[in-house]
Amino acid sequence: MATAIEAASWIAGAYLVGGIPFGFLIGKMNGVDVRTVGSRNIGATNVFRTVGKKWGVLALVLDMMKGLVPTLACKLASDISWLPLTVGVMTATGHMLTPYMKFKGGKGVATGFGMMIALIPAYCGIAFAIFACVFALSNYISLGSCIAATFLGVAVWIPALGCKGYGDIPQAVLITLVAVFVVYKHRANIARLLAGSENKIYLFKKPAEAK
Repeated sequence: MATAIEAASWIAGAYLVGGIPFGFLIGKMNGVDVRTVGSRNIGATNVFRTVGKKWGVLALVLDMMKGLVPTLACKLASDISWLPLTVGVMTATGHMLTPYMKFKGGKGVATGFGMMIALIPAYCGIAFAIFACVFALSNYISLGSCIAATFLGVAVWIPALGCKGYGDIPQAVLITLVAVFVVYKHRANIARLLAGSENKIYLFKKPAEAK
């Protein structure tokens, strides 16, 4: 009974923490409803584009911490072997289906990545390098996010199938499902990428030829 109560508390808390719409709140602090501008998404990319670079970076960090902190805390504090993974998935679910905004949320990239840092840090380092390279070469955050998510969804099966490293089959299944859902949430971005109409994001000064 105590184990069930502990698990339920962690899971419910993770979902509620994951659902905190930091991007929306940051936009409101600056007089912008990010649901009505840009891509109309509450995630960090739209905050970056419509509110400002520093605010977008803040939203990114906060969204990532929503996944990292609860998952890591559970990993360190609980003896229930399956609970940290479940807590991590619930933070990402909370971000994508936030209870505070009628279950409409962001795309889950930053929160999911934070969760995975706590669970599979080595693979996350590789995934971040992939994201950074794709973004630097293309200036498309959506493209980098989808490729990095796809990498994690595939790579997590290497240790699950017996190679030395992290993870097991249930973890691989759930992380793969999160990765698939992240890509699915980017379906509109993928359509724009294929049509050549996706907006580019420039971390530094926009080059003259792109203006």
